[in-house]
Amino acid sequence: MEIKGRVHSFETFGTVDGPGIRFIVFLKGCPLRCKYCHNRDAWSSEGAKLYTPQEVMKELLKYKNFIEASHGGITVSGGEPLIQQDFVRELFKLCREAGIHTAVDTSGYVNVEDVKETLEYTDLVLLDLKQANAKKHLDLTGVENERIKLFTSYLGEIGKPVWIRYVLVPGYTDNEEDLLAAYNYLKGFKNIEKIEVLPYHSMGKVKWEKLNVEYPLEGVPSPSQEEVDRAKNILTTGKP
Repeated sequence: MEIKGRVHSFETFGTVDGPGIRFIVFLKGCPLRCKYCHNRDAWSSEGAKLYTPQEVMKELLKYKNFIEASHGGITVSGGEPLIQQDFVRELFKLCREAGIHTAVDTSGYVNVEDVKETLEYTDLVLLDLKQANAKKHLDLTGVENERIKLFTSYLGEIGKPVWIRYVLVPGYTDNEEDLLAAYNYLKGFKNIEKIEVLPYHSMGKVKWEKLNVEYPLEGVPSPSQEEVDRAKNILTTGKP
């Protein structure tokens, strides 16, 4: 049976989702319900355009010269891309054959056994750490974080390069206790190459409004640069 992915959109010259210039594929469908989600329209798989891995490669190869010159590659994001792990695996196989660097931007909320083969063709994992505190994670995302911990542990076991992405949301993820908990959890992993602190913004609010859905973080401000720097320091050094 032909494998097809449920695609939300493409971004052709991404520069923040992995090294170099990236061709980014946003997939539809996500099991999380993050209160700060800026891709609210990607929760459901409805309205997706179906692509085969070969069709995505055809689009990607239009930009191969730019990608190679910048030591970039392809990043598959979402939604949660690994719920379509068969599609991601076959796409990344084609990329491996073409010598194109592969990255997946994931919450890690997956069954490890289901994605082991896909990870063999994945050069970099951009792992979105939502909250280290289990109870707060459930409140913020709607799901438990045990699967995510198992996934993170497996990445450590196989030495898979990881960039951590931590969205700093005032009142939800910026508490010193939570930041220290995240530091203590991550410090044991030798495969983590970078920790990025992404300041919360409300630019995704318009997508909630278009769906006639109430935006949960109405009135929550973006953190200051000072607050972002403080969080980055705690997450990387464990020092407030």
